[in-house]
Amino acid sequence: MAEINRAVKGTNDILPSDSHKWQFVEGKMLETAELYGFKEIRVPVFEHTEVFLRSVGDTTDVVQKEMYTFDDKGGRSITLRPELTAGVIRSSIENGLVNGALPVKVCYIGGCYRYEKPQAGRLREFHQFGVECMGAAAPSADAEVISLARQILCNLGIDDISLEINSIGCPECRKKYHAALKEYFTAKTDELCDTCKDRLERNPMRILDCKSPICSGIAADAPVVIDYLCDDCAEHFEGVKSHLSAAGIEYKINPHIVRGLDYYTRTVFEFVSGDIGAQSTVCGGGRYDGLISQMGGPSVPSLGFAMGIERLMLAINNKGVELPDAHTPDIYIAAMGENAALKATELCAVLRNDGLKAQTDICARGLKAQMKYANKIGAKFSMVLGDDEISSGKAKLKDMEKGNEREIALDEISEELGEEIRAKIFEQIAETL
Repeated sequence: MAEINRAVKGTNDILPSDSHKWQFVEGKMLETAELYGFKEIRVPVFEHTEVFLRSVGDTTDVVQKEMYTFDDKGGRSITLRPELTAGVIRSSIENGLVNGALPVKVCYIGGCYRYEKPQAGRLREFHQFGVECMGAAAPSADAEVISLARQILCNLGIDDISLEINSIGCPECRKKYHAALKEYFTAKTDELCDTCKDRLERNPMRILDCKSPICSGIAADAPVVIDYLCDDCAEHFEGVKSHLSAAGIEYKINPHIVRGLDYYTRTVFEFVSGDIGAQSTVCGGGRYDGLISQMGGPSVPSLGFAMGIERLMLAINNKGVELPDAHTPDIYIAAMGENAALKATELCAVLRNDGLKAQTDICARGLKAQMKYANKIGAKFSMVLGDDEISSGKAKLKDMEKGNEREIALDEISEELGEEIRAKIFEQIAETL
């Protein structure tokens, strides 16, 4: 019997003590993407299975081993998204985005699902931030997308990163490369896993991405795709390198990067961090010029990247990057008696309408318990209301950190509290200078 009080293996709860960190990181990602002209898109968490078979590729580990696929009540084959690019492209075709002004620049944040062995930074439900730039063929587009990924990572304090790039060419120049791979791996067929034996005939390039230690060891000495680039692909790759240099971005060529999805063409890249151990890739992406037409849309050259947020949070934590603290209540209003409780509710409504974070007792507790709670939740200020305060229209506002108090008028509580909070902020800023 399933344990109803335990999360499913490979999933993780994000608790209130951590959710503000995620909100900050996600906000920084969207904010940085907007500097480059990327706008957020949101797509369904599941798609028709064919969306992923046609895009990701039926010889990839993702499709063959990792997808959560099921038949719905209408007998349709449905898959929880293992990545977001395919769904974004489906949406862009269906809604005509790629028929309008190009390039189309979109970004996204969402959960993805893959059935694989859970480990640090890799879960069965994980979250990605990513971008897709549709309608840009020039090498400068590759450099811009890479620059955006780098700036996001640096803005989050993950600056101990290295950029690795490669070109896997186009379908035409890959024909020669596939022939070379097939010849190389055929001589070692007996050593390959059963999955890779099947790939040998259908798509030998996927053997390079096999997670089996034996297959990975064999693949290490395989021919590299960069030696088989056609003139156009070689020229494009040189252009990418030139634009990266112009942007002041250091890189190294890693001829073994192929990425794990079939839709990539030409430029592929990864950002590697030394702060998260074995799962060192914090961002990966590349160009996929044929994907939109492959999925039934027009021929529109495109590219993008995705970064796993769990891995980013792990890198941020391991590096000791300080994220902003969670927002705490501006004021807690403690009440003594029913009339005071009604007045506290009224004052909280006024304060919240003015954008201030206010709380009062909703558990019918005594005054001592209320003040203890105010201290636990980190309220900046507190106020005690009783019959005397309601009668006089005044109450004492207490600074919970310093302990000092001053009397304020209840009918001017928003103005008075706002003034106190601004003074507190300026004081904190002065202390850091």
